[in-house]
Amino acid sequence: MGYDFFAFMDRMKYIKRWQLMRSVREENIMEHSQQVAMFAHVLAVINNKVYGGSADAEKAVLYSVYHECSEVMTGDMPTPIKYFNNSIHGAYKELEDKACDKLLNTLPEELRGELALSVKPDCDSLEYKLMKAADRLAAYVKCLEELRCGNKEFLKAEKSIKKDLLSRKMPEVEYFFEKFIPSFNLTLDELEGME
Repeated sequence: MGYDFFAFMDRMKYIKRWQLMRSVREENIMEHSQQVAMFAHVLAVINNKVYGGSADAEKAVLYSVYHECSEVMTGDMPTPIKYFNNSIHGAYKELEDKACDKLLNTLPEELRGELALSVKPDCDSLEYKLMKAADRLAAYVKCLEELRCGNKEFLKAEKSIKKDLLSRKMPEVEYFFEKFIPSFNLTLDELEGME
């Protein structure tokens, strides 16, 4: 008998993000998850090395790798619809949860418990909060990329995502904004120090 879990995960590359918006460059949930994993990792490192915290960087990364996996069954629900009201948001969370259960059931039983720890994370943990912040940082960076290309479609999203991120009062996020965000507005020549 074959097990389908990783064939489903491979389909993440077909699920497009930002479906309601015109994008200069399309983005899929597989590449998005990789960026979120990098950002969550560095947020955990910042938490530990700069602020003396005790974040589990590996757990934050694993949460990030799998944070969109339910969308191989549900598709990507646009944020304005997903958060339109509590009733819709609750129903969508329930649908995501059922999709995760269905995916976990496509694994051999002896692997399910271990992978479930990442596919269905502890939503009260610091690592989950770091992953969620990293998810929003990735969305913010996408907005900057689109704006840099002259796509004003992302202007409102950039402002609201920045406000959301800074309202979280997470020192790791503020550190990331100060140290790393300015570089996302540079050209390759500027990054390499060439004029």
